[in-house]
Amino acid sequence: MLLSLLLAGCGHPEVRRAQGLIDTADTLACGLPRLEGVQVIEVFRSNGYVNNVLLTRFQGRYYCMWQQSERDEDTPDTGVWMATSVDAEMWSEPTLLAAPGAGTFASPGGWVQRGDTLSALINRVCAEDRSQGGNAFYTSTADGCHWTEEKPVLMADGTPVDGIFEQDPLLLPDGRTVGAVHFRPGNRLNPVYTDDPSALCGWKEAAFPEGDGKPIEPSQYLAPDGRLVLLMRDQNSSFVKLVSYSEDNGASWSAPVKTNIPDSRSKQCAGTLPDGRSFWLGNPTGNKSRRVLALGLSQDGYLFNQAYLLLGPVDLPPQRQKGRYKTLGYNYPKATVIDDTLWIGLSFNKEDAVLVKVVIS
Repeated sequence: MLLSLLLAGCGHPEVRRAQGLIDTADTLACGLPRLEGVQVIEVFRSNGYVNNVLLTRFQGRYYCMWQQSERDEDTPDTGVWMATSVDAEMWSEPTLLAAPGAGTFASPGGWVQRGDTLSALINRVCAEDRSQGGNAFYTSTADGCHWTEEKPVLMADGTPVDGIFEQDPLLLPDGRTVGAVHFRPGNRLNPVYTDDPSALCGWKEAAFPEGDGKPIEPSQYLAPDGRLVLLMRDQNSSFVKLVSYSEDNGASWSAPVKTNIPDSRSKQCAGTLPDGRSFWLGNPTGNKSRRVLALGLSQDGYLFNQAYLLLGPVDLPPQRQKGRYKTLGYNYPKATVIDDTLWIGLSFNKEDAVLVKVVIS
């Protein structure tokens, strides 16, 4: 609570959208101009359910993982699959990276790349009742072909992380890694940080007071002034993004507050472009529709005064098969910046693994 009071009185800017930037009454484009040159690349076309698509590049090759099941979301047959590519255009046949376990299903928690090692964070979630949450594991490779057996991600006291990761952790300039975990019981969201170089152990819970809404599925970025910004989905259906701030490299955070940036109550993503601009990606519809994918940009990390339509309803193919929680639209965008390109991994209609390529200019 102390940090919240300090932030409130110190005159720092707050994350917000510029007036008139987004028009939620416009169901086709949210009032946004279309960004030209956006390329859509299909990684895998399923006959069932696909979601949580994550991309990285390691030793000159692209790696994409996602969760997949026969028909429905988060069922006992859900595993993590992976494909690779030399150019991010033509993709290999998928291989199983993490099979379902006894009483658990597997979902991807993020990529961690440190030195000559690439690790995939694997969440193992209670298959009988996903609301019970799960635990975080990892599997690693030094050559991109041979992967280690799964091991638990560890807290600073040596115990396994009793929760799951939702996004790639962020490596800070001083070597610290920050992220967020949905801890058990109750999928309680809390930011975490570690100073261990591997980012696979040494995790500590950050101070994180209660605030607005019910925050879940966060992403974080470092604003140009050095303050960390955490954007979150509000499961309480305010249909705006929540935000929290840290001024001590992620050891403590302010209480979440509502922004004026519309959201669809879905997973979103945020980060930093090579030129220093901050960005967010999501479905700024102000309702449950995910049929608009947009990019917001800010020079200072707080005022988002530019935004573009990447894909809209006219670009969305029809869904081929119904299933539980198979939401129509552009689901769970997760972005990574590689060289001069913003790559967005997401699922079309929760049945196809897709990359959206945006060359930064």
